[in-house]
Amino acid sequence: MSFAINGGFHEADHLWQFGLSGEIDISNASQLKTRLESAYSETPADIVLDLGNLNYIDSTGLGVIIGVYGGIKENGHRIILREPKENVKKLLRITSLDKVLCGE
Repeated sequence: MSFAINGGFHEADHLWQFGLSGEIDISNASQLKTRLESAYSETPADIVLDLGNLNYIDSTGLGVIIGVYGGIKENGHRIILREPKENVKKLLRITSLDKVLCGE
């Protein structure tokens, strides 16, 4: 399954902004983890993930996002998920992650 992550650091807003596309599952979730952790270690700041082009995410992918979030919230930063498609939004609701990671 293909997956892409595009974006970078926005100086004006002092945050990381990435667009995720394709599908995230056990075969490629480590790529997401590596990119997010690398970005955060380079410049600690909030991370915004645009999910508008993400077609699918499994529990491994969610686990990566939760793990990175757990590490950065200790420093007062957060991960914000934006524009999830309906199937991803449903998964976020079921797991109650929508209350923690979606919105401002």
